[in-house]
Amino acid sequence: MNKKLYVGGLSFQTTDDTLGQAFAQAGTVVSAVVIKDKFSGRSKGFGFVEMATDEEAKAAIAMWNDKDLDGRTVKVNEARPMEDRPPRRDFGGNSGGSRGGFGGGNRSSGGSRY
Repeated sequence: MNKKLYVGGLSFQTTDDTLGQAFAQAGTVVSAVVIKDKFSGRSKGFGFVEMATDEEAKAAIAMWNDKDLDGRTVKVNEARPMEDRPPRRDFGGNSGGSRGGFGGGNRSSGGSRY
């Protein structure tokens, strides 16, 4: 059964490929993903590696936890399942109420604001 590992403290230069190649030294890598910011596309500094077996996952943890990868000391441990989170609040859209505008003075009243 596949075992998913969390890898934290990654260098911003680490890619999916280099992460997978590094962990392949410990066994069969099913997948390797560096998590990226959806707006900038830049690495968030962590990722996930899925190893083929529990034994290979343990070997990968022993091999890489607190070790240097691409110039950074990384933390490697078994990934925890994603927790349920409350839905995000929507501050846009048509949920009522106006939030915009800078309400200025009435310039037709004859006076100058400056």
